[in-house]
Amino acid sequence: MTPSEAQLFKHLSQFVSEHKKSFVERVLDQRTRYITVVLENIYQSQNASAVIRTCECMGIQDIHIVENTAKYELNVRVLKGSNKWLNLERYRSKDVNNTAVCFEHLRRDGYKILLADPSEDGTPVEQIAVDEGKMAIVFGNELRGGSDYAFNHCDEKIRIPMYGFTESLNISVSVAICLNTIMGKLRTSLNDIGLNNEEKEMIKLSWYRKMVRRSDIVEREFLRTIQ
Repeated sequence: MTPSEAQLFKHLSQFVSEHKKSFVERVLDQRTRYITVVLENIYQSQNASAVIRTCECMGIQDIHIVENTAKYELNVRVLKGSNKWLNLERYRSKDVNNTAVCFEHLRRDGYKILLADPSEDGTPVEQIAVDEGKMAIVFGNELRGGSDYAFNHCDEKIRIPMYGFTESLNISVSVAICLNTIMGKLRTSLNDIGLNNEEKEMIKLSWYRKMVRRSDIVEREFLRTIQ
């Protein structure tokens, strides 16, 4: 955080109640970037929005949205405002393979890439090794699943064991099951999956901007006084 950002944070904090500050601290202590979720070509707004809401509830801070063949759209009734508290990284450039760009980004940040797929050759989600480093879980299109690129370039396929006639679950249900299973193992076996102090401070500033009424005006007037 730069000196001016630190000053701004201190100024905005005057407009946030102690109750909300305490709530922010509790939420931040549970936030993680050890796991991230990738949505590849999700075309139904209610599905993408339900996934974002689930991720926020589970403490995931970052979601990567790949838009090669489908545009990400909001469904505010499903989101319930959850998207305000997350970092949404969108990959939607024309004439490029946005999945490849996303994967390169994730690998630079040290993520192992797991593709969720119902086929039997995948690792059951409850058997995933959670102590081998950060992981990004890719969930593909509602009809076709992951792209060929995702299949050919992921590090591992994972699956949710199923015992009925139906081949697959709704994507939002799949995300909820995978995250609940993996996060449960992580929180009981690893201690160091939270955000560092610098990450917490930057996210807290972002959240305070959303909490303070007309924060853009408050910020503009404050920055004018310190220039």
